[in-house]
Amino acid sequence: MKVQTSMRIEESTFNEAKVILAGLGMNFTDAVNIFVSMVVQAKGLPFEVKLPNAETLQAMQEVRDGKNIDDFKIEELQQ
Repeated sequence: MKVQTSMRIEESTFNEAKVILAGLGMNFTDAVNIFVSMVVQAKGLPFEVKLPNAETLQAMQEVRDGKNIDDFKIEELQQ
């Protein structure tokens, strides 16, 4: 038996996700069903969730402050 549910998601995020999922050959409902199945299989979230450590927090603050940021072009990452 299937149940119907509803959720609130930011519209722009939802629309972007739908485009990505369509490229993978699935719709939003398919993706949610896969996620829920993975939660059941993992008996929790199917990915690690943790608070950032002190080093990561410092790096995040430096980026916000515009420090230690290398100038690069996107094409350089695609090589």
